[in-house]
Parts: sequence; structure tokens; C-alpha cells
Amino acid sequence: MEEEKRETGKMEEIRTNLLIIGAGPGGLAAAIYARRGGLDFHIVEKNMAGGQIMNTDSIENYPGIKGPVSGFDLAQSIASHCRDFNIEIEEYTPIDSIESLEPGGNKINEFVCRGEIRHYITKSIIIATGASPDRLGVEGENRLIGRGVSFCATCDGALYRDREVAVVGGGDMAIDEALFLSNLVKKVYIIHRRDELRACDMLQCRAMENKKIEFLWNSVVEEFRGSDKLEEVRIRNKKDNSVIDLKVDAVFEYVGWRPNSSLASGLVETDSRGFIITDNTMKTSRGGIFAVGDVRNTPLRQVITAVSDGAVAAMYADKYLYEIL
Repeated sequence: MEEEKRETGKMEEIRTNLLIIGAGPGGLAAAIYARRGGLDFHIVEKNMAGGQIMNTDSIENYPGIKGPVSGFDLAQSIASHCRDFNIEIEEYTPIDSIESLEPGGNKINEFVCRGEIRHYITKSIIIATGASPDRLGVEGENRLIGRGVSFCATCDGALYRDREVAVVGGGDMAIDEALFLSNLVKKVYIIHRRDELRACDMLQCRAMENKKIEFLWNSVVEEFRGSDKLEEVRIRNKKDNSVIDLKVDAVFEYVGWRPNSSLASGLVETDSRGFIITDNTMKTSRGGIFAVGDVRNTPLRQVITAVSDGAVAAMYADKYLYEIL
């Protein structure tokens, strides 16, 4: 089916067979496979192509990429690969981005994705909207975000050069970012609620050997304190219930993820945390809608799994479209 566009007042209406929402690794991989399959499709992104990996300082486990590569560089390489296939990544400001997703009225096998100044009418959708950093939900957190409370060491670490900072979490990302910060700051405290890390052995060894890093085990953050900026963090030890007020200039949180799945709320089945449930072909509970990457209930959230999801989803979207068209 030929792509159709028409103006409805100020609203641009675009008809397509497949809409890929999100241009992180999963969405970009889906676009490459959709292009190779000859599909009529669009890929849209509300910010800049690349997704969450844009905020990652170092990636060492992506096959074929020798040595550490920044998330930004890897994301741009994947986006460049898309453009080599003449794929236009439609990057909108948030106000122009898709705000709602709904069935196409009385028409079966059709969905309407509405935005502020344009909307798409599509036969199928791949949701690749990713996930956002979770929050601790403690007193002072919301007030001090951007004033000492951060979720991205790569973005904000340089602001605290030669100062003392803390990282909350014990997974790969927390430890990787703590190591990154250790190259900039005077001291890094790692606050972890358990007595052992969840990060891979390689990262654990590096952190344990780093003289700038100090671990606060079995500890949780209870409050962020400061007037105009973060001044100290109240920390409670879960074993002996002791409390300390740690003076730091910044805290970087890596305590999990929440899915950016609100667009599909009520349309597809999700788990208790809101992650979209799919089968191994990336199909959701609603025919014609697929989900890939961090937004789905995947057992592993990595660049390589998101890329794999995107390839699988595009293939089965192609099969779905063949059956209904």
C-alpha cells in the first residue's frame, strides 16, 4: 500500500502499514529489518535517536565492537546504519510526539496514533519506547532533582569534578557509572541495600580495587537534604538500624527501571510493574501490536537483546501484514 499523507486543518494525517514508536536500539533494528523486508513504515522518536544508551559512558559487551565504546557513539553508529538504508528517523520535540494510541474505530486491523500536529493511521505497531530510571521515592528527592540528585553520571558527572558523590545501586549500571565517576571526582560512595553486588564479576573486581570507591553495605537512603542544592543524604543501615548523615555534592540513582508503556495502557496486557507482556515473536495480547526492548517483560535489558527483539518483531510484523492485506 502506498503511503498516504493529507492535511486536515493544521493536523497532518499519515497512513502507513507499520509504525515503529521509539528509535532506541530496538526500534532502529526493527526499522532496518522492515526496510529489508520492503515494508511501508515510519519510525518516530520524541527526542534524539539512540535511546537510553546515549547516557552510558562505556559499553564493552556488544559483539563485533572491540574495546569500550560510548553509548552515544554506538547509538549514532546504529542510526547511521539506518540512514544508509534511506530510513528517515522522524525526530520530534515532545510536544509533537505521539500522545495516544487507540483502535481505529469501526475499522478492524487499524490503529490511530495521535500527536499534537500529526497523527498516524497504521495497520501494525512496534512499541520500542524503552524504560526510564526508577526513583527511590524518599523525602527531598523530587525537589532536588537537577540540583544534586541525578540519574545520569555521564550527563552530570563533570559538574562535580574533584568533589565527593554517591551512587545508589548494585547492578552493572550502578557500578559502571561509579567507575566512570571515579575518574572525575575525589571520592565515590556506593550505597547498596544488600551485602553483595549484583553487577558482573569484572565490574565488581574493578570497583573493589578502586581506592576512590567506598561501599556502604546494607544501607538505604531515607532522605535528601539541602535548601537550594543537595548538601547531605540520610542513610540507614538495615542491619543495626544506625543512621548517618553523609555529606556529598551529588547522588546518582540506579535502582531499577519503569517502563514507558503508558501509551499502550488498556490496549495490551502488562505485568504488575507495567512492562508489556509479549511472546517470543514479540507479539502482545492485541493482534498487530508488538513490543521490543526495555518496555517489554524481558529477562535481560541490554543493547544486544533490544536489537534482537527489533529484528524478530519486524519479521513477524511482516508476516502479520501479509495475512491481513
